Amino acid sequence: MLARKDRRRRRKVCAFCVDKVQQVDYKDVVRLRRFVNERGKMLPRRMTGNCAGHQRQLTVAIKRARILALLPFQTD
Repeated sequence: MLARKDRRRRRKVCAFCVDKVQQVDYKDVVRLRRFVNERGKMLPRRMTGNCAGHQRQLTVAIKRARILALLPFQTD
């Protein structure tokens, strides 16, 4: 049997906490695009590393940006 190295992945940190963002803004499309995949789906918290509070704010902001046509609902 091959011996595996017991490596632990470094825990991702919340991008909003690092930048000290209090409220996630739906008009900041450049930042929101980082949390949406190429198909237009929101990335889950375990992939982005966001904290729970900012992830909830991010979800609302992405939905608002979609309704105002700042972000696409889906891509073909």
